[in-house]
Amino acid sequence: MAQLVKIQDYISRYQIDLARYPTQFIRLKKGQWDRVRYQWQTGEEIPRWEHVDSEEEETIHKPKYSFLKKFFPLRQAKEAEDIESVDVTDDLTSAEEYILEEETTLHFEPNIVYNPKTLEELKKMFIDQFFHFQMKWASSTLREKSYVDPKYMRDTLLRSMLQTLPDNYLIFYYPILRLKKAPIELDIIIMTPTECICVTVLEQEDQAVYVGSSERFWVKKVGKNEKKLLNPMIQLNRMESIITQLFVQEDVEMPIKKVLLTRNGYIDYPGSAYGMQFIDKRKFPEWMLNLKKTASPMKHMQIRASQTILKTVQTTSFNRDIWNVEKKKD
Repeated sequence: MAQLVKIQDYISRYQIDLARYPTQFIRLKKGQWDRVRYQWQTGEEIPRWEHVDSEEEETIHKPKYSFLKKFFPLRQAKEAEDIESVDVTDDLTSAEEYILEEETTLHFEPNIVYNPKTLEELKKMFIDQFFHFQMKWASSTLREKSYVDPKYMRDTLLRSMLQTLPDNYLIFYYPILRLKKAPIELDIIIMTPTECICVTVLEQEDQAVYVGSSERFWVKKVGKNEKKLLNPMIQLNRMESIITQLFVQEDVEMPIKKVLLTRNGYIDYPGSAYGMQFIDKRKFPEWMLNLKKTASPMKHMQIRASQTILKTVQTTSFNRDIWNVEKKKD
């Protein structure tokens, strides 16, 4: 599961200490998955696993034994091997010294509402619960909180990227930067251990065909209808230019790639565009699969590159005490 470092102008835990939270994320997820899987395999009675939205000490509870183990046989060990598809990576954890937890932090507990019949069902339930936890980390700190637009909870692309890509990928989702006192919204940035991928999404009607060129306008064809739209490469090139300037200022050496993406349509671009990759409905599954296969651990330059972007982000948040007072008034 990729890590959601920044979304829009929401306050993010990663802004506080980017060198620390990626490691904490990996350890927390792996520890909770190991516990959940153990309980499922042993048939332990779990009437309800709560997802606690509170500030308490983050601890991984040891599993308790249950009389149900007498009646439910252990699940097949070979089935447990499928958990590798959850993409739990410990490369960073093993390379770093042990990091003491904060005395108070968000505590994650999966909320299991029915008994999964297979490990695949359990895994799906777990990562769906963890998605909500990721959104909390990307919109709150110990003292501050941002209002999350409900549309992001329904965003299938965001969910797909977070749940499919490895733990060592850092995602910036439409971050708003503050440059020369002016807010500038970028698109999607995927920071892998070895490269920075800028992604502009082009998704409108299903089965739309986008006929591209180097001109200012493209043509969108839906059935027999045609309509002009602004060349999406303009925004993508602008994003690349901004990130390049930031990297140069901070002496960050990280190659930047550009991707124009549509999951529900097709891109017809004659010839080729330098440094540009076109991913449409036909290529999307393979593109995601290739990204997922990257096995490199997190790298120092990846953290530096991400910190460089975080230094310029705009943040809108509220003090938690004020937030709680307002909620009581309601």
